Amino acid sequence: MPRRELTIPPFGLDATLDLPEGAAGLVLFAHGSGSSRLSPRNRQVSTALNAGGIATVLFDLLTEAESRDRRNVFDIPLLARRLVLATRHVCQLPELRDLPVGFFGASTGAAAALEAAADLGAAISAVVSRGGRPDLAMEALPRVTAPTLLIVGGEDREVLMLNRRAHAALACAKRLEIVAGATHLFEEPGTLEQVIALATAWFRMYLASA
Repeated sequence: MPRRELTIPPFGLDATLDLPEGAAGLVLFAHGSGSSRLSPRNRQVSTALNAGGIATVLFDLLTEAESRDRRNVFDIPLLARRLVLATRHVCQLPELRDLPVGFFGASTGAAAALEAAADLGAAISAVVSRGGRPDLAMEALPRVTAPTLLIVGGEDREVLMLNRRAHAALACAKRLEIVAGATHLFEEPGTLEQVIALATAWFRMYLASA
């Protein structure tokens, strides 16, 4: 499967594209605070999506210098703007321009993904949040049109409460899935595999129908 390293203008953001042959869709990843495109959990999800015939782009939402300022890491509007820029750039690539697009967001990256999805409207076909903070994009949630799956660990109680509020605010097709026994990072045996199965099924259903 071809892998390409990309640079996303105008800020020179580093990105990795994995494009399986005959891909049925494209998913861009928005990582959470303190993470990067090299996040092993997001890499594991990406690999599974690739195996299911979905192309993926993992990229850094901030430059190395920007990421050293913790205020940027929690600046959801800034992160959402970067995701919008990245989406528009990669969707102009000849091999990707006809693919339906989804977002996968983790932690604060989920808020950025939902705010970007609200701004891009019908251009986004599906969103998945893993242990996310969609409540940080609360004002944007009623404008999200892409079918949205919120996945939360059953033992991640505060985040689960916040996801319930966000789920209620969404007006699109939506689902809240609780992974029993999982904490915030889904480090318990078998829990990340459940996330992967749920996310893959969601993307395959909604990207295929786009």
